Amino acid sequence: MGVPPIVSDQQKRGLPVTEQHRPIPADFFADWKERESLAEAMIPLIGKLYRQNNVSLYMYGKNMVNRSVIDLMKVHRFVRQIEQNELSEFETFPLILALSEMDLGPAHIDVGKLTVKYQESGNGEDLTAFLQREVGDDIGRVRKPLPQPQDVVLYGFGRIGRLLARLLIEKTGSGDLLRLRAIVVRKGGSADDLAKRASLLRRDSVHGAFDGTIRVIEDKNILVCNGNPIQVIYANSPEEVDYTRYGISNAIVIDNTGVWRDEEGLSKHLQCPGASKVILTAPGKGNIPNIVYGINQNEITADTKIISAASCTTNAIVPVLKALMDEFGIDRGHVETVHSYTNDQNLIDNYHKGSRRGRSAALNMVITETGAAKAVAKALPELAGKLTGNAIRVPTPNVSMAILNLQLGRETTREELNEYMRKTALYSPLQQQIDYTISSEAVSTDFVGSRHACVYDSEATIVSGDSVVLYCWYDNEFGYSCQVVRCLENLAGVSWPMYPTA
Repeated sequence: MGVPPIVSDQQKRGLPVTEQHRPIPADFFADWKERESLAEAMIPLIGKLYRQNNVSLYMYGKNMVNRSVIDLMKVHRFVRQIEQNELSEFETFPLILALSEMDLGPAHIDVGKLTVKYQESGNGEDLTAFLQREVGDDIGRVRKPLPQPQDVVLYGFGRIGRLLARLLIEKTGSGDLLRLRAIVVRKGGSADDLAKRASLLRRDSVHGAFDGTIRVIEDKNILVCNGNPIQVIYANSPEEVDYTRYGISNAIVIDNTGVWRDEEGLSKHLQCPGASKVILTAPGKGNIPNIVYGINQNEITADTKIISAASCTTNAIVPVLKALMDEFGIDRGHVETVHSYTNDQNLIDNYHKGSRRGRSAALNMVITETGAAKAVAKALPELAGKLTGNAIRVPTPNVSMAILNLQLGRETTREELNEYMRKTALYSPLQQQIDYTISSEAVSTDFVGSRHACVYDSEATIVSGDSVVLYCWYDNEFGYSCQVVRCLENLAGVSWPMYPTA
């Protein structure tokens, strides 16, 4: 028996979805409770699809898996504000319910876009029949994204390493995709080294508590995180590690130490038994491909052994520059980054080999250099020699801002530019990289935990003819880590059918 069509009164009157507005409820609290109940009912359906079918549901590019009731309600609200359409839990729940009853194979499905597409069809079609047409290719699909689970090793366990661990554990799903098998660190000076590292994963002053449970097995140097046994290997260099001793094979090693940045140094990982490929979480030197996911991941081939995921700032600015270049052209520009302090700086004044970097990070704004402007050319060769860049380190622990002062190839207006970036954030292939905010009250801490490479601040945009100044927030830790995981999936060969296809 099919699910009845979702048709609003305004749709019956012929209004397109983008012009529909929900009537003000007579009882706000009753309306809230009803929508809350629907969001609550979505959670087991979304979880079942993810764990049993490897189907991830999205709402205009925002992941709905492992989200709370309030998170799901907030993402609906976000879409209503940004997309300016009438999309709520009342419309999306029937679609999610119908999807959960289908025998779907692994896929990424945007239920927000599917719901709007269904509403805009306007022919009162049975919902199940609509879904069978839209995702029919995925029904009964038995092909797995990978022939067997891909082992992953974290070499280093600092700020980025621990966030990557959180993301990989979160994405375990049915267990047949990416599996974090080991973490390689140097032995600390403490007798309870393993417990201390577990505590750092469990608690974070910026990103909050780990979402799950962590069990420490001291005698085997194992951390069991949400049921995932992760071997902690103590070593001073890659040459000391034999991953096959721990049942690890064909592993992708993510080097987040930054110690080695060229092919010669990173190739040390490939000499370890059980390792096959390497990702560097810093700008690579020499001929190492610097990948900004969403832009030039097609440079990764089946023969690629070593890649760099570039820097957090490069990942933040390149997607925006690419979008602007495609629509307006870019003649020249300057990139100024207002960057949170990092572990490389000092709490109080002390020696540092870099100019000004020895001064107290917590007390000063520090002018320093950034290679991000030059690094742009590795992902976007068309911009080679067109950009300059500089950075200011500021006394905040996380979330940075890139200020793009650009001369475009043609004149535009603030309204045209913002509307173009809004549509880019919602509809384009860059929707995972670029987010969009319309709040005039947004500040840096609002973007802690953002999974996008950057968030375009539409309220701060300045336009004068062909000269524009754009402000882009980015979580230089978590947002960047999400980009690294996307590179990892690509390097591992993970591919997903995407719905709707158009």
